[in-house]
Amino acid sequence: MLIHSINLGTAQRIRMGERAILTGIGKRPVRHAVAVGPLGLHGDEQADLSVHGGLQKAVYAYPAAHYPFWQAQRRKHGVSLLDEPLEPGFMGENLTVDGPLEHEVFVGDELHFPDCVLRVTAPREPCFKFNAVMGFAQAGRAMALARNCGYYLAVDQPGTLAPGQKARWVAGRRSLSIAAAFAAKFAKHAR
Repeated sequence: MLIHSINLGTAQRIRMGERAILTGIGKRPVRHAVAVGPLGLHGDEQADLSVHGGLQKAVYAYPAAHYPFWQAQRRKHGVSLLDEPLEPGFMGENLTVDGPLEHEVFVGDELHFPDCVLRVTAPREPCFKFNAVMGFAQAGRAMALARNCGYYLAVDQPGTLAPGQKARWVAGRRSLSIAAAFAAKFAKHAR
């Protein structure tokens, strides 16, 4: 696995119709090394700790290979007027990675970076905020059908991460893939 981009953001209020909601989904790439502690990357925030963040969801990784899918989805739904490229962090991920996809990643797998160790814990679950940021109401359903959710990571050994770093992948028990966990959670969307 290779870190293509490290993305940070602070919680911000966005308008959704008549409501203003707090979200931490807006992440921007940084070009420097970032400290990683038990609760995630230094300088990053989450808005709703009941579903994002915490010890088991401290860092969110998303494969860069899925970005063309989302570009096509946004074009299909008429929200990408100029077919502009999606920047790393657009999905709300902390790490945009060149590496394994959800069917190759299992709960308990470890990523050994030069200065820290992260452990795969769960798939990302899309919510209404994801639909708003993507610009179309069926974005969460599209994620569920494509099973391109990315994965949450716990921090087993704090340290630092930097763009361009590689991780050595250490297999865990290999009993539950991220794709299978996500499919079980969102089976209702496939109907």
